[in-house]
This record gives sequence, structure tokens and C-alpha cells, in this order.
Amino acid sequence: MIHDIFMPALSSTMTEGKIVSWVKSPGEKVAKGETVVVVESDKADMDVESFYEGYLAVILVNAGEEATVGAPIAFIAETEAEIQEAKAKATSDQPSTSAPKSTPTPEPTPVAAAAPQEITATVPSAPKSRQNGRIVASPRAKKLAKDLGVDIQTLNGSGPHGRIVAEDVERAVGKVTPPVTPPVTSAPSKPVTPPVTAAPVAPGQTVPLTTLQKAVVQNMLVSLEVPVFHVGYTMTTDALDKLYGQIKSKGVTMTALLAKAVANTLSKHPIMTASYTEQGIQYRSAINVAIAVAMPDGGLITPVLRNADQTDIYSLSRTWKDLVDRSRAKQLQPEEYNSGTFTLSNLGMFGVDRFDAILPPSQGAILAIGASLPQVAATPEGLIGVQRRMSVNITCDHRVIYGAQAAAFLQDLAKLIETDVQSLTM
Repeated sequence: MIHDIFMPALSSTMTEGKIVSWVKSPGEKVAKGETVVVVESDKADMDVESFYEGYLAVILVNAGEEATVGAPIAFIAETEAEIQEAKAKATSDQPSTSAPKSTPTPEPTPVAAAAPQEITATVPSAPKSRQNGRIVASPRAKKLAKDLGVDIQTLNGSGPHGRIVAEDVERAVGKVTPPVTPPVTSAPSKPVTPPVTAAPVAPGQTVPLTTLQKAVVQNMLVSLEVPVFHVGYTMTTDALDKLYGQIKSKGVTMTALLAKAVANTLSKHPIMTASYTEQGIQYRSAINVAIAVAMPDGGLITPVLRNADQTDIYSLSRTWKDLVDRSRAKQLQPEEYNSGTFTLSNLGMFGVDRFDAILPPSQGAILAIGASLPQVAATPEGLIGVQRRMSVNITCDHRVIYGAQAAAFLQDLAKLIETDVQSLTM
């Protein structure tokens, strides 16, 4: 029997995918559950496995080419004798399977509409924290497990490639509050590849959009249909900068500090993480802070710090570093970049003092953060002094959030950063 491999839907917004590389060559034997192809979705490169055992008979979509979700991209023959039959099938089906998108040929039926037995590709499950019977753990995790008396053999890793990290050990002894949603090990089965560097562009050259850039364009067009408003606020960051100087050596990043401050404030303002639906306002069960990250080859991605209000600042910083590393290597799973309930966009590192951010689809608000800069200001004692001040600007969906609600959120965020910033380390 000959089976089709279809272009899988690796995210809810994915309509087409690009073949990054074929792991198997035509004629090679394929085991059930074995990776046969690497597909680029809108935000990540992901391994795709076969549901069938047999031989990769014919590749219909070559590396570098795109296919619509649900379109066949290869044939698998159960026996070597059927390989020629598969090749003949590919030749006879060529006009319908490989026609360019500009032709009037009807698109192939999506996978969701096919019978269950016709679906032939899936995203692989997360790898274990063991390789060839050996525990894979960071040196800090091993030391921490020894100090706390934790049997590291019993732990499942949440780090890259299932690696056991310090947070896993801390969670085992109750020092870290477990997330509301089950933790998802996000590392794929293949090694993390180095970040892609954009190739130089010649003057006058037209460069086609990448799959990621196309997804950004689509999302932004959707966002422009939403009635939005902006509210700005300037807050003093002297206390925040002082705290950062004290805990920076422990691996804490300013991004994690800001995300933690925002998450703790969001817990008092649930409307700020709500979103509009045709049925009404949908309130979220978790505070998942998405943070915009520029990609080396163009476009951006928003890795998500899930349950940020329930996670301590040290674990949050470790998680953020891991997310950034894997996002730039295009190794994030969809739930790691599309599950945000509130977004941060920070251009302060470029010296930008203020800007407007475009609202992401399916969210009610996004906070644009400018640089913390020294400014001459009046002190509470009525004197003139120099303070470091940071301007933020929030963009809100007016169907969900009103001006007074956005202002109250920013006021509470400023109070936390200016007078209660030490609470972020508790």
C-alpha cells in the first residue's frame, strides 16, 4: 500500500509550510515514528514523523519549496516493490500536487477533512532527560540535587533536549510553585542549530518574505482592524536599577524583572489579559507574558513566560534565557510562542525613549517600554535632582479595555517599580 505524507498544521494560524530539509532520501527505509522531514512553520522549524513503516518512495515537495497545509509532500511505499508504483502515481498526480499557487487548480483537501487513517505526519513527543541510559543534567542541577538530597534519577527535565535544570530540582522540593498548566518539554529531537544570520542584500534587490515575515504581516493586518487607544506613563526606575545591580550576578535579567513586575500587577487587573470574542469578553486563567524578540534573519517572535506571576524571578530568568536561545535557533514549540495573554515590547536597549506597539491578535493589550534615562526632576522634598525615568506606552483593544482601566494598571505598575520593587524577589 502507498501512503501520503501531508504538510502538517504545526500551529493554529499556519496555512502553509516550507520544507527545510528531508532527513530521509528516496528509497530509504522509514520506521514508524521516525523523523522524515523538517518543516518550517510560521515561527519554528519542527521535525515531522511518519505514521507508517516502509520506504520513502517519492518526494513531491523539495527542500526550500512551500506547500499548503494538507497537501501531499511525499509518498511512502510499504514494500520496495511498490516504489515504482508510487513513482507512477506521483507522475500521474503531478498537475494537482505541484501546481503553483497562482494557477486555478483546486487546493488539496486539508488534513482535518481527511479520514483519520490518511493523516501521516505528526510532531514528535518531547525527548526524555536520559540519553543512552545516562542522566542529562546541568552542573548546577546536579550540585543542587546533592545539596538538597534529591534523587536526580527520578526527575524529568524541562530544559533543552529534556535536560534537567536547577528549576526541576527546586520544584521537586517545593521551592518553586508548579505552573497551573502542565509543563511542556519543548526541545525537539534534533540538535539545536546556530542562529541564522541574514545574508547581505544588494542595493535594488527584492528579497522574498520568509515564512516568519509572512506570518507577521498577516497578524499585523488583522490587528489593524481592531479599535485601539494608547495611554502613556512615566515612572522612576532608581529602585528598579538598584535591585537589578544587586541580583544581576545571580543570572537575573532586566527583561525578567520587567516581566515579573508586569505579571504581578496584572494579577490585580484581570481585564488587562482578557480578549474580545464574538461571544463576549474572554477572561484568561493564566498570566502568560509574551515578549517580542527580533530574529536574526528578519521578523520577530514572542516567546512566552507562562504563569509569570507564580514563578520566582530566578527561575523566570533561566526560563527566559532558554526561550531566547531556542527562539533564535527556531526550535520553539507553538505553545511557547502563541500562548501569551499580554505582550511586552522593549526597545529601551536601543536608547528609544517611547514608541507605540501594534496589538497582537487575540490579546487585549501590549506594553511598549522605552529606555530608562537620567532626567532632571523635582524631588518629594521640593528640591531639584536627577532621577532615572522610563516611559511606557500601552496599546489596548477598546472593545475590552477602557482608558481608566489601562491608567489604573499603569499606576499600580509604577507604584510597584518605584516603592515595592523588593517584592519581586520574594
